Amino acid sequence: MTDLALKAEHGGPTMPGYHAALTREILVTERLRIKAVLATIVLFGVSMTFMHLIFPDSMERIWRGQFQLWKFYVVAVPLVIFELTVLRLLQRRIALNLDVPVLRRYISAVIETSLPTIALFIEMNAMGPERALGFAVPLAYFMFIILSTLRLDFWLSTFTGLVAAVELFAMAMLYHPAGFDSEAAQEPGYNIVRSILLMVGGVLAGAVGLQLRRQFEASIAASTARDRVTNLFGQHVSPQVVERLLAAGAGGSSEVRHVAVMFVDFRNFTGAARVRTPREVVDRLDGVFAVLVEILDRHHGIVNKFLGDGFLALFGAPIEDPDAARRAGVGAREMLEAMQRNNAGNDWQLRIGIGIHMGNVVAGNVGSPRRKEYTVIGDTVNFAARLETLNKEFGSQLLISADVRDALGKACSDAESLGAVPVKGYDQPQTVWKLG
Repeated sequence: MTDLALKAEHGGPTMPGYHAALTREILVTERLRIKAVLATIVLFGVSMTFMHLIFPDSMERIWRGQFQLWKFYVVAVPLVIFELTVLRLLQRRIALNLDVPVLRRYISAVIETSLPTIALFIEMNAMGPERALGFAVPLAYFMFIILSTLRLDFWLSTFTGLVAAVELFAMAMLYHPAGFDSEAAQEPGYNIVRSILLMVGGVLAGAVGLQLRRQFEASIAASTARDRVTNLFGQHVSPQVVERLLAAGAGGSSEVRHVAVMFVDFRNFTGAARVRTPREVVDRLDGVFAVLVEILDRHHGIVNKFLGDGFLALFGAPIEDPDAARRAGVGAREMLEAMQRNNAGNDWQLRIGIGIHMGNVVAGNVGSPRRKEYTVIGDTVNFAARLETLNKEFGSQLLISADVRDALGKACSDAESLGAVPVKGYDQPQTVWKLG
């Protein structure tokens, strides 16, 4: 059976994207809460058993000779079974990416919060109403109120406080064991104050849970935005570039951008790779790409896509940059210098060719509904690719278009004009300049 079929079988909507991540975090904290409840019950059971075995006389005096350990286990064991069942169902929900129905959460809160009430009933029969209400069990309500914070739901925590307040007040005012008729009935005001404290505790726990939820939401929203940027622009986008994209609010909608497009390719790489192992090829490429991409990052360029033994880089998209041409030119020169340093002492010498052109492109999110990526389309991209290829013809490493030469101005006074050059796919010869 497929995952989708399992989800349909068990009911409830699937949880895509941001809401799925948030719901999953809430379920994880709920799982932690259940484990904390189980640990507390077990710890309390061990403590009660220890006290009964080591200090039996003290326990008898506290309980007026009516302490019976088995009564604790009669209450605790069913609750442990209940919590283990809920934990198992919750883990299955997490695995299926399904939320827990709201009604089930409230029912669980009532069952758990009623445990101290049952324990109080047993205590009142053993030691009397006044002594039982002043002993430890009423404090147990706060344990469930505090742990309700992990539900990350203001209203659930408030509801837990309300249930505790109502049940404690009802036990104090309405239940009076026949064997202790000599004890005076509890004052309403005395118990109203105690119940109000429980209610306030629930509200405060809810407020803390709400704040934690907001922090989860902010963290997940930031993570989702980063994932979206990475999905759009590729996993090779550096953390610094991601920060700029997030700050600029870059998205995937199509738009016309004025950009500098750079194509980089390694010369005679395929032939040299044939005589080397795949591991050697990958290691060599990774090492060189790391150097070149770091240079691009420093000059506010991004690698739009890797093309085997080369890549396409952009300056001015997705973030607009009026200085795109200069950054591309300076970055290209640094890349050539970095390659010389990288080749020093290496038996596999690599030589790159670079072509840079600038102009308008259509930039946006392109692809199928299931898989999209940010890319640029237009004649500017095509001509930049043709320029890079022309390096083979002229024995050069860096060629730029007339548009880039004009944009750079005095910054490329050493540029050498190659004149009007025939370019594949263009009817008229195009002016090309050589920088390296």
